[in-house]
Amino acid sequence: MLLFFILGLFVHFVFFGSIFDIYFTSPLVHGMTPQFTPLPPPAKRLVLFVADGLRADTLYELDENGNSRAPFIRNIIMHEGSWGLSHTRVPTESRPGHVALIAGFYEDVSAVAKGWKENPVEFDSLINESKYTWSWGSPDILTMFAKGAYGDHVFTYTYDADSEDFGAHDVTKLDTWVFDKVKEFFHAARNNQSLFSKLNEEKIVFFLHLLGIDTNGHAHRPSSREYKDNIKLVDAGIKEMVSILEHFYGNDGKTAFIFTSDHGMTDWGSHGAGHPSETLTPFVTWGAGIKYPQKVSAQKFDDAFLKEWRLESWKRQDIHQADIAPLMASLIGVPFPLNSVGILPVDYLNNTDLFKAESMFTNAIQILEQFKVKMTQKKEVTLPFLFIPFKLLPESKQLNIVRKARSYIKQRKYDEAVSLCKELIHLALKGLSYYHTYDRFFLAINVVLGFLGWTSYASLLIIKSHFNLTRGVNKEVKKPSYLLSCSCIAIGVFVAFFLLLQGCPWTYYIYCLLPVPIWYAVLREFQVIQDFVTLLLTVPPSYFVGYLLVFILGIEILVLSFFYRHMLTAGLLAFAGWPFITQLWTRAKSISLSWIFFSLLLAVFPLMPVVGRKPDIFLVMGAGLLVLLLSLCVLTSLIKRKDSFINEELLLHLFQMLSIVLSMCVTYSTHSSLRKKQGLPLLNQIISWLILAFSLVLPLLSPTSLFERLFSILLSLMSTYILLSTGYEALFPLVLSCLMFVWIQAEQETLQQRGISCKQKVTSVRFTCSTDITQFRQLYLDDVRRAFFLVFFLVTAFFGTGNIASVNSFDLASVYCFLTVFSPFMMGALMMWKILIPFVLVMCAFEAVQLTTQLSSKSLFLMVLVISDIMALHFFFLVKDYGSWLDIGTSISHYVIVMSMTIVLVFLNGLAHLLTTKKLRLCGKPKSHLI
Repeated sequence: MLLFFILGLFVHFVFFGSIFDIYFTSPLVHGMTPQFTPLPPPAKRLVLFVADGLRADTLYELDENGNSRAPFIRNIIMHEGSWGLSHTRVPTESRPGHVALIAGFYEDVSAVAKGWKENPVEFDSLINESKYTWSWGSPDILTMFAKGAYGDHVFTYTYDADSEDFGAHDVTKLDTWVFDKVKEFFHAARNNQSLFSKLNEEKIVFFLHLLGIDTNGHAHRPSSREYKDNIKLVDAGIKEMVSILEHFYGNDGKTAFIFTSDHGMTDWGSHGAGHPSETLTPFVTWGAGIKYPQKVSAQKFDDAFLKEWRLESWKRQDIHQADIAPLMASLIGVPFPLNSVGILPVDYLNNTDLFKAESMFTNAIQILEQFKVKMTQKKEVTLPFLFIPFKLLPESKQLNIVRKARSYIKQRKYDEAVSLCKELIHLALKGLSYYHTYDRFFLAINVVLGFLGWTSYASLLIIKSHFNLTRGVNKEVKKPSYLLSCSCIAIGVFVAFFLLLQGCPWTYYIYCLLPVPIWYAVLREFQVIQDFVTLLLTVPPSYFVGYLLVFILGIEILVLSFFYRHMLTAGLLAFAGWPFITQLWTRAKSISLSWIFFSLLLAVFPLMPVVGRKPDIFLVMGAGLLVLLLSLCVLTSLIKRKDSFINEELLLHLFQMLSIVLSMCVTYSTHSSLRKKQGLPLLNQIISWLILAFSLVLPLLSPTSLFERLFSILLSLMSTYILLSTGYEALFPLVLSCLMFVWIQAEQETLQQRGISCKQKVTSVRFTCSTDITQFRQLYLDDVRRAFFLVFFLVTAFFGTGNIASVNSFDLASVYCFLTVFSPFMMGALMMWKILIPFVLVMCAFEAVQLTTQLSSKSLFLMVLVISDIMALHFFFLVKDYGSWLDIGTSISHYVIVMSMTIVLVFLNGLAHLLTTKKLRLCGKPKSHLI
């Protein structure tokens, strides 16, 4: 059993990782020659302002009084510069956003996991190509580019990481710190000859990273007064910085300014996915080399933003985020970043047509160089007879376009040259994408073969263990066919040799070789397959087709629930009718009524708004009170039922109730303190961590009787869940647990209807570490239904708490009882535990169902894996890297969530087994449970 789980984990980790190798790998190539425009640049220096987490609409729109929140920036749009929207890509996080801005390429989606670390891969950037760069801001961002730069020409000034505190009284200090340091810097430069001379060089960059807006957005939401006031502060600060710089350089007109953001933010204060509120960021530029505002009578866009923002008369020019890097390089005359895939937005340039044409030509050659290197790399590792070149851009066409573009420039046909260069860029980018995804189909086929093989193998294990067809077969294990063994070995050797010849990475060996042993294990059970098919042929076709359609419908409902949460409501409404189609309604009316009531109650949650959008501390308090009320009822019931209620058990129960009370007090106190901007009280933080630490230990001290142990687990986990809740989701585990208790009793009743004797009542069943295998029975169709119920409840456990299938659905406010200082991995771990708590409750109930229905846990768990893997295969085919960034991000999230759920199930199964069966005895006394 252990070996099987280890194998299953390995297989699912491979399937999980395959999505990134197939769809999202690093686009970086090396070995290109630097390209720069051979004409004098319009600017000597560039100032880049990045307002982290700033939404375009919140900046551009007017307030309720008709005034701009950023009057200086709006004045620039109307009188001094050019503007538009910068379209970002998934993942909308700080690291990939800044890489796109400054290096000009989009990191693969897995970069979100690298997140805030220093630069883990070498790539070229504007900062690296500059003569000198001075930067101020967050240590998470600045160090990334400093580490990636060659030489010692990059100077960074950062505040302490602990300053990034969501609970701080005033997080705008993160921005005022930057502005103050820049003022001090230029003041000191007048008395420092060495620094003064460096500042008067050409090709220099000033980078101001402003984190206050992002921090206020996370802490208070983008609709808050704090977020909007922070925009006003940034606007005033930029105005002051521009004044200082102009004064320092004597208004020489050689400074170019760019103001933008790395990503936006959802209404509930998160980012990471592809919602327009996250991907639409502002872009405003002015100064040397930039066009002045252009008045227009009409503009055609697919949105109504211009009218909403009252900017219809000023020409809007939208760009992609990666286009900013070549624009900045062109303005100060440095080589375009080698890995940039940005297209120079020439319409922003205020320069001669010759300069525009030469800059566009440089951009085209720089991207063409990447195409050539990528093609060469792929050609070198592909067998000659298998290599299929990109047909739209053969070498002859490359030379022809380059020669023609150069000829147009000499003939002063600049517009034609620019158009031709753009055509070459688009072809080269298509070619880059072609070679980047060259192996996709080949890898996808191997992963699908692995999926199908694993699902078939798991199904065969279930059939083999529980169907009568294997009982009549000779118990001697047949040796697998010699031909089959030799064939599989030959296939494995051939595949390995083929991959070796092509110099494929080691991951390819895993994806391509894994299906071989899996299918060998399936085919060696050919006799079982044959017998099972024979058995199926004896079943009336109408029955078989009917059951198959019901199974497919159930799977599709689960898949659709990832797109439409209300499908879970429809499923739960159908569940409510379950007692009526069985004899449960006639045999156990109280259980049936309880099942109907809690199914209908749980069905309300998927209809509720996404968590975090409408926080309500009073609902959290209400959930705590309901848990306390239920605890008192249970305590009274236990005292009445037990002849002698052990003092230690009573103390444990009271201690867990005290934990609930403490959780309520800490949550309310923390919420109040943060609302008053007094930060997170240290005592609250200590109590929160202690409650979390004890929540997994206290249930192990409770009696192992089924009801008492499950209720102890509920109390312990609810104390933590309350600390992690911001609204109605605090009620969800309570309702879910009530339904789980009813489910356990209902399953035992349905088992009795089949004539299977149950030796004990549910109230007297005890969890044990070792299970008597003689109690195991044959598999029934009802057991498939039980496995489906479990998967459905697990999906409901995720979406029912207000999450959506996106990384942006998680609210950072959930962790504020534990910490408010920005710590992505710790915050991520706490939010993950919040997600897993309902999963643990379901898995513990499932452990009880397995015990009361006398079915092997391995068999039920295998059925769950089969259902989950069929869902995962659905989402594998639905993953895409084209279309809107919302669609792309959602498709990735779906696959990641369902695969994570499958992998986590293995661990949760072990955790549930530990929580339900393990009994701690303190002080070495056999029957003492003192706390």
